[in-house]
Amino acid sequence: MFVEDVLTATIRSGTPVLYAAQGEVIAERSGVINLGTEGCMLIGALAGFAATANTQSPIIGVVAAAGAGAALALVHAFVVITRRANQLASGLAVTFLGLGVAAILGRHYVDQSVHPLNQVRIPLLSDIPFLGNVLFHHDVLTYAGMALGPLLWLFLYRTRWGLILRATGEQASVAFAYGHSPARVRYLAVMAGGALAGIGGAQLVLAYTLSWVENVTVGRGFVAVALVIFAGWDPLKATLGAWVFGGALAVQLQLQARGVSISPFLLQMTPYVLTLAILAVASRGRAQRAPGEIRAVFGKAAA
Repeated sequence: MFVEDVLTATIRSGTPVLYAAQGEVIAERSGVINLGTEGCMLIGALAGFAATANTQSPIIGVVAAAGAGAALALVHAFVVITRRANQLASGLAVTFLGLGVAAILGRHYVDQSVHPLNQVRIPLLSDIPFLGNVLFHHDVLTYAGMALGPLLWLFLYRTRWGLILRATGEQASVAFAYGHSPARVRYLAVMAGGALAGIGGAQLVLAYTLSWVENVTVGRGFVAVALVIFAGWDPLKATLGAWVFGGALAVQLQLQARGVSISPFLLQMTPYVLTLAILAVASRGRAQRAPGEIRAVFGKAAA
């Protein structure tokens, strides 16, 4: 059934972007924008695939992906927090660094196969007609991704640590006045964001593509950064935005599988064009509601 296949693929294909977008929400809530999310996703995908290929344990692969994503994000954090470099320039440099490292180290894994993250059926719920396949027949990272948005929302708006994170992103001097180090908060936030982006990369290669190719993320990290604006820095809306992208990608793949006579190049660009169109409509005025420290970053860039 076309609709059921599209909705099922929407959840699965939107999950890598979902992890990266939630990670970027955390980073930007602390006052740091990380355009290196694409690089963190890519290096996480390579680390996850390589670790799984060598150990035959996808769990080890996911842990390795999180560590690799956090390590690359740490480079960005050091450059922009400690050395006070331009955040936008540093993020782009980190992305190119990730692209280069992944291209060099990933050559040995192009033709290899891995033990994937198996799909798990939820007892009873997976037997529900239509909804069973759409929502309750996925890998564990996809299930965790469904819960990530609500959990992050609770963290941001219902916990003391979430309040500290938001205060740091709004005005660092306020957090400092209450005895918290803005630098420490930002380091942790950026590294957490990189770790989540790395996990998103791991889910992409271990549960979706099941293979490694150069530049396997094809811009998903940049889409994730853009979706944070669409979401108004809200993790629940970021989840919705990731699934919008996943839905566009799913429709494209289903049309190709059914032999629809449309240029494959046009179909491949559809998810990105659709996402950009939605962003253009839905994100009007959201820049004014960005965390104060993020507005300052764009203000400096414009100057």
